[in-house]
Amino acid sequence: MTLILSGNDYKYELEGVLKLFIPATQFTHMYADKADISDDYVFARVREYADTTLLYVICSYKGIKKRKGKLLYKTDGKNQDKELCLSRILYKVLSEITGIVPKWGVITGIRPVKRVNTWLNEGICREEIYSRLQNEYLCSKEKCDIAFSTAMTQKQILDALDKKSFSLYVSIPFCPTRCSYCSFISQTLDSGRKLIPEYIDKMCREIRHTALITKRLGLKLDTVYFGGGTPTSIEASQLAALMKCIEHSFDMSSVREYTVEAGRPDTITEEKLRTIKANGCTRISINPQSLNPDVLEAIGRSHSVDQFYDSYDLARKIGFSCINTDVIAGLPEDTVESFADTIDKLLGLSPENFTVHTLSIKRAALLNQGDKEVLKNPTDEMVEHATKRLFDSRYLPYYLYRQKNMVGNLENIGWSKQGYESLYNIYIMEEVQTILAIGAGASTKLVDYPERLERVFNYKFPLEYNKHFDLMLSRKDVIEEFYGRSQEK
Repeated sequence: MTLILSGNDYKYELEGVLKLFIPATQFTHMYADKADISDDYVFARVREYADTTLLYVICSYKGIKKRKGKLLYKTDGKNQDKELCLSRILYKVLSEITGIVPKWGVITGIRPVKRVNTWLNEGICREEIYSRLQNEYLCSKEKCDIAFSTAMTQKQILDALDKKSFSLYVSIPFCPTRCSYCSFISQTLDSGRKLIPEYIDKMCREIRHTALITKRLGLKLDTVYFGGGTPTSIEASQLAALMKCIEHSFDMSSVREYTVEAGRPDTITEEKLRTIKANGCTRISINPQSLNPDVLEAIGRSHSVDQFYDSYDLARKIGFSCINTDVIAGLPEDTVESFADTIDKLLGLSPENFTVHTLSIKRAALLNQGDKEVLKNPTDEMVEHATKRLFDSRYLPYYLYRQKNMVGNLENIGWSKQGYESLYNIYIMEEVQTILAIGAGASTKLVDYPERLERVFNYKFPLEYNKHFDLMLSRKDVIEEFYGRSQEK
């Protein structure tokens, strides 16, 4: 498929709309004033006249050719967002050709709730927000409901956010094996085990260095989040070393939430859970992804369904009062019936948090290699069932984000019982709080909301992190520079 641009440079947004209808495809683009190619193409034209602007799209796809356009009057101050208007035209053309009607409309960004939060802060009422989402962005009523409900769950938390607070992210990029859908920066234990001792030592140095910076700036630690990879892939003693280093380096008196992704049940032991609990963790994730053994085998998860139940029961026995469980809709070998069975069985456990992901096929994932037709999975029905059951069970959506190449152009939603919302997940998705990141593959996000956001990237892989540690540590100087500029304003 070739995207031809004429009189505009809306490549990024129009490609985003194209991918809603034609996923997992490479697009080429060119600038020309006419469509003069024989293969599938989209010709997107913006033509300016004295008093009007003509926007139109010609699309030729799989032997079907259609054209739509719109004339904007420059004296009319409304609806003059030409990029958005052209995106709507392209959406309607492709809907007619393919029969597909993506429920998020032309919202292609990963944070649709952020837009709703902005409107709420501007004092815009519910009815007007729905009108904008449905008329300007062609969003379905179903997705308007989810976005608005999520924003309302977040509102009280966001309104109370202390601007001098920050969260700490700790990256453990190791897993026992690599799941077939995974594109995260992680290493299997077989290839990375020998790197771990030095990696833990270096991380402790980075923790202490970062803590000194926050003390000089007068920042208050709000939440701590251990992610990965699978943090419980490493030994209990190594987890203890990191957690004790954090406790000794930072003032923990202001910490309201401390999460460790226990993640895969095949990495969980009683010793690790007791270590995590004893060192301040208040929230853990135990993630089955599915309770269908055939699905677990297909995606390369080496744990059994019984191992998940045993790990969950053990966490409750040890005293964890906030547990998150993750599932993924759209996995190979899954069906609407077996996915619904997973949802219903997990709800029977009554976890405080329940995250429903939609499968996203990234280039680095094993599922994207070969001819596996994962995109034909009836994911929409799965997500609909989960949404209904969770609402009926009195869970509320509290964060939502989207990724590229998601099956069905859907979303990931974090659900919680009232009062158990994960603060860290809200802050990182809505980009309203500084996140200081430790470890390989970690990305520090410096936030002076709503004006400025800067990122500082650590080296991606543990080997690079260990080898170039001192150079990487010097990048932390940006933190003080950022806050220095904030104070000068």
